[in-house]
Amino acid sequence: MLGVSHLFEPIKLRDLTVRNRVWVSPMCQYSATDGVPNDWHLVHLGQFAIGGAGLVIAEASGVTPEGRITPHDTGIYSDEQVAAWRRINDFVHAQGAATGIQLAHAGRKASTAQPWAGGATVDESEGGWQTVSSTGNAFGDLAAPRALTAEEVAELPEKFAAAARRADEADFDVVELHFAHGYLAHQFYSPLVNDRTDAYGGEFQNRVRVLLEITDAVRAAWPEGKPLFARLSATDWAEGGWTGDDSVRLSKLLAERGVDLIDASTGGAIPDAKIPVRSGYQVPFARQIKLDAEVPTASVGLITAPEQAEEIVVSGSADAVLLGRELLRDPHWPLHAADRLRADNIWPVQYERAR
Repeated sequence: MLGVSHLFEPIKLRDLTVRNRVWVSPMCQYSATDGVPNDWHLVHLGQFAIGGAGLVIAEASGVTPEGRITPHDTGIYSDEQVAAWRRINDFVHAQGAATGIQLAHAGRKASTAQPWAGGATVDESEGGWQTVSSTGNAFGDLAAPRALTAEEVAELPEKFAAAARRADEADFDVVELHFAHGYLAHQFYSPLVNDRTDAYGGEFQNRVRVLLEITDAVRAAWPEGKPLFARLSATDWAEGGWTGDDSVRLSKLLAERGVDLIDASTGGAIPDAKIPVRSGYQVPFARQIKLDAEVPTASVGLITAPEQAEEIVVSGSADAVLLGRELLRDPHWPLHAADRLRADNIWPVQYERAR
């Protein structure tokens, strides 16, 4: 007998209705030229929409050329990129899915080679660049960054806001602020990385200052009816580092500034963290933030089985699940999951938004 699956219930965020709770996690493809997405990205993202995902979030895209992880990452800082992204969004929308993009700056983790090329720092003579951070200390074996001046930190919010305006021009439905995985924003809020003594370092409120300034600038630039997400690393997995309780405190501040959902991930600030990777290992953080900060969340990380994803939503641990590797293995996972769960509400709505 067919039944109702909570995983396939639509969800409304501001003026956007997403057809289900199975979303595509941003996955770097390292396959762009000058930050411009191409046919690879069209097929990569388009397949997930065909396969039934509700929201397809494009990879971490640099808000500036120097914000890219590698010289081969996508960006959202030029008119050519806007046109290329719009082409992809048109296709994904036509399949009934909503689209999002992750606005990012890699900080001291930028200017590296593609993972399959070793991931080491790319020298400026080979197309790399001087990296920047909250600190002058390097991440592992990567080249040491230059610590941003206070004046340069104060310029970051407008760079993110400009990227958000371009994302709107490209017809994205959701913008996600990439405040996780040891990239620039995380380099500010993690006490294991931020060693500043100015207004952007020291106590909690100073370390999150630039995140709140970025959020305010993006929310002002991003249309009122479109949702704004933020991805956090909910813990550093290391003594003296960022914690789940810190994430609750920050999530409340972000929600006050117009963030509609917290995408709860973990780790990335330091290279030697001991992360207990296992099935659903990050779900407790999404649940903690959802319950204690009273803000919608999405959970990510080794979510593979339809029954597991259904339980995450049914139990109230998160409002949606984000899949990465499992969707690479099976781009039609949502359709197969609906069959496994015997859901008769797989297509209650298609992608909808206020026009």
